[in-house]
Amino acid sequence: MNAYRHVKLFKNGRNQAVRIPKEFELPGEDAIIHREGTKLIIEPAPARSLLAVLGELTPIDDDFPDIDDRPPEPVEF
Repeated sequence: MNAYRHVKLFKNGRNQAVRIPKEFELPGEDAIIHREGTKLIIEPAPARSLLAVLGELTPIDDDFPDIDDRPPEPVEF
C-alpha cells in the first residue's frame, strides 16, 4: 500500500528543498535522487565499503620512531 502525504517545497539558498515527514525518514545521512518521468525518486544511499572509505584517506607523512622488534617470548600451552 502506497502512503501519500502533501508536503511544502521551500528554498534553501539556491536549492529547492522538501521537508521529509517522520514516517518517510530515510536511514543514514546520504540519499540518491533520480527522475523517472515527472517523478523524483529519493532512495537511501547504499553503505560505502571499507575499501572505498580507506581509498579516500590521505597518507600519513609523519616520521615514526624505530621500534625494537624483538622476537616473541616462548609460550607454554
